[in-house]
Amino acid sequence: MPAIEDHDYLKLCAELASCLSISLASARKKVEFAAVQEGVRDVSARKAIAQRLLEEARSSRENTQDQTIKDLDRLLEALAEEDNFMVED
Repeated sequence: MPAIEDHDYLKLCAELASCLSISLASARKKVEFAAVQEGVRDVSARKAIAQRLLEEARSSRENTQDQTIKDLDRLLEALAEEDNFMVED
């Protein structure tokens, strides 16, 4: 099957690739695979799938980032027995 050259579709795939830290080809394959699973053949439906996958990736990334921030904050808290601890240079 020839590659789809629709600018909006390629832009959505590029944003998905950036969000997931994968290559553009991998992002396009991910969208194509989802389209095949859903039995979709037209470009507008593939754009909708790419948009949905992008939104899912962004929300997953935000949740992961929030959890990472909470974990870092928890690790940086001083324990009561370490409050006055000093390291000599």
